[in-house]
Amino acid sequence: MWERVERLRQELRDVEIRLGDPAVQADASQLADLGRRFKQLEEIVAAGLRWRAATEDLQVANEMLRDAQGAEREEMRAEVAALEALVAESQEQLRVLMLPPDPNDGRNVIVEIRGAAGGDEANLFARDLLLMYESFAKRMSWRMELLSSSPTGLGGLSEVTALLAGDSVWTRMKHEAGTHRVQRVPVTESQGRVHTSSATVMVLPEPEEVEVHIDDNDLRVDTYRASGHGGQSVNTMDSAVRIVHEPTGLVVTMQDEKSQLKNKNKAMRVLRARLGQLEQERADAEASNLRRGQVSMGDRSEKIRTYNFKENRLTDHRIGLTVHKLDRVLAGELDDISDALVAEERQLQLQDDG
Repeated sequence: MWERVERLRQELRDVEIRLGDPAVQADASQLADLGRRFKQLEEIVAAGLRWRAATEDLQVANEMLRDAQGAEREEMRAEVAALEALVAESQEQLRVLMLPPDPNDGRNVIVEIRGAAGGDEANLFARDLLLMYESFAKRMSWRMELLSSSPTGLGGLSEVTALLAGDSVWTRMKHEAGTHRVQRVPVTESQGRVHTSSATVMVLPEPEEVEVHIDDNDLRVDTYRASGHGGQSVNTMDSAVRIVHEPTGLVVTMQDEKSQLKNKNKAMRVLRARLGQLEQERADAEASNLRRGQVSMGDRSEKIRTYNFKENRLTDHRIGLTVHKLDRVLAGELDDISDALVAEERQLQLQDDG
């Protein structure tokens, strides 16, 4: 393992030199890729040095134990046991860090939430999921930007799109993709009966602009007057934008901003992310190898989680995890669930890595 760390240590030096190259600094895409790789390598090398130091300390402690007598021998036994635990822990951390990185690590994500089965109740649940992610983002010190939303009369959201940016945002949020099921008494239910509704979540890595080329000739851009909420100036100007990518049929609409240009820019970011996802799915299908090392992100028709309000219970069906603190999870305390999903993904990757 140390030979692998040494090779990565040399790569770290090479990447650091390349980051100082003016040609690299003038290339935004290359600079971003190298910056992400530098951060990954720096973390691996630091963990490798910790593991090596612990291993060397253990060797010294074992030598001292052989020569120790009486009470000193008992103390050395305790120290050896502690160092053995430290070596095992640091070695496991290093193995995890040395796993092949997800190419989307370090990227921002675009989250699309839609009310699915259940009418008004599904739309209210979609709003609850947005608020949950907003609170989680604050806990994680991420930045959240609302890109578009379609409010409903009862205060729900038929669909909403948001951008999340920050450390490890893809690593954690990719596991939120799928169908989320809620079991509760709807506000519209007069007899107190529990209904089951659902909302879907799509999580897309935001690609660099240069990575997804979009030919302007492939686009049809329509402008129209915004409708619904937004204020008088929004509703009386042709500020809303609809972009159709004709080769794929993808359609993105934006109307939340007063500025037509701002709506178009937001629509292009979402379109670029969706096209990037299509390309990734195409590449996966051609290779017939859908990254086995991940916890399934799931088709959007696949139920990944159930939120039961009566029992204050949340169950993640992919890993069989149940917690009885739904109120706190909806307030943004997703840490335990997120940690468990990331840990399961890494465990599967370690098994595949041998």
